[in-house]
Amino acid sequence: MATLIFAGFILLSVYLALRARGGRGPQSVHDFFVASRQFGAWLVFFLAAGEIYSIGTMVGFPGGIYAKGPTYGVWFLGYILLAYPVGYFLGPKIWDAGKRYNAITLPDLFKGHFQNRFLELVVAITAIVFLLPWGQLQFTGLVAALKGLGWNFQPLWLISFSALLAFVYIAIAGVRASAYIAVLKDVLMVAAIVITGVAVAWESGVTPVFQAASQHVSNAMSTQQLTFAMTTIVFQSLGMYVMPFGVQNFFTAKSASTIRRTQVAMPLYMLMYPFLVLASYYAISQNIQLASPNEAFFAAVTQLLPSWLVGLVAAGAALSGLLVLAGICLALGPIVTRNILSGMPEHRQKASSKGVIVLYLLGSIVLTLFTPNLMLTLINMAYYGVTQFLPGVIAVVFRMRVRATAVAAGVLAGQGLALVLYYKNPDLGGVNLGLICLIVNVVVTSVLNLLLGGHRAARSMDAGVGTLSPYKK
Repeated sequence: MATLIFAGFILLSVYLALRARGGRGPQSVHDFFVASRQFGAWLVFFLAAGEIYSIGTMVGFPGGIYAKGPTYGVWFLGYILLAYPVGYFLGPKIWDAGKRYNAITLPDLFKGHFQNRFLELVVAITAIVFLLPWGQLQFTGLVAALKGLGWNFQPLWLISFSALLAFVYIAIAGVRASAYIAVLKDVLMVAAIVITGVAVAWESGVTPVFQAASQHVSNAMSTQQLTFAMTTIVFQSLGMYVMPFGVQNFFTAKSASTIRRTQVAMPLYMLMYPFLVLASYYAISQNIQLASPNEAFFAAVTQLLPSWLVGLVAAGAALSGLLVLAGICLALGPIVTRNILSGMPEHRQKASSKGVIVLYLLGSIVLTLFTPNLMLTLINMAYYGVTQFLPGVIAVVFRMRVRATAVAAGVLAGQGLALVLYYKNPDLGGVNLGLICLIVNVVVTSVLNLLLGGHRAARSMDAGVGTLSPYKK
């Protein structure tokens, strides 16, 4: 029964993708990737929520609580809540810049503002490198979700099935398919989490579950753990809205005010996290032996819910991962065809991007099979690299006079240091290494900008659209 219910919801998602495509002629590259900037508040809201509350919410967050205790959830909840004010003020400005430069990708913003090929390539190439783990994150969660159905296939088959579904969504209608499916996904995800939490409370009671779990995990935080949590909250809240797929979601909105309205409502989703904590505490309190911490949520699901509800929960989890996977692909495909392979005609970019997407999915499959890890540790690596784009994005949206060479040097310095610190793992007193790297990035950018003259050529204006005149390096 679980498999039947799961299959029914997956077929419904494909139908929604087809509905998103129905009645439209051939999609232009702008329509395929950013919906021709036509989405209203509801579609932008669900599309953005689909990226934020993903498979990591349903599988990774309970897995982290199961593996490391409740203190693990402090930074996870904190950085999302702090990110919303950042998105409220920064998101509309990113949209304005995207419209100004007719941008589809994050590197398009740098290209339009700085008019510098080297900086464009730095942003494009490193975005792809640091987002490879994000695809692995989704596949890891999808395997856990599908195993929750009792599917005992080899991980290769489960991952390949997931990759095929993600590509089908993309091929049908691009970002429009993702937006329509996101509505179904959010309904299923919230229902699955609440139902599971209520089942735990009904079966075992909230207080007994917490008391039993407290015998196995500690609520105390050392000074170093608290420092890490606080610095991670600050760092990741700054980086959440410069993710390439997050920036691209902003570009789908029809106005800057549309983005503001979506950010106001986003915190409502946080109401589901107590139910997730209950599910992970149940797995701890019952002393359930798991092959991986990522199975904590589904351990509660399979023990407490009837078969048909297991299918609903699995569908919500699977769609959560598939939508983020599709979003990553829709962001990285045009980065290659528009920014790395510069000069490709627009009529070829969509078809070529699909080929890039296939390669990205294959690469993520390989990473998932050969470098397994606790899911949420993969988030850190992506954030370490991608958040280094923040100073450049600030320069773009506020039209600051900063040398492109200085911005590129800052990005590379921050990312290079992040890789060194990640693999050397020195004692930083609990401070998130990404925040240290971001500070180094800002210092390098500022100092080099002053040494190079401190300003760039004046902006020329053409028909109300700002363009930058090239300047000598």
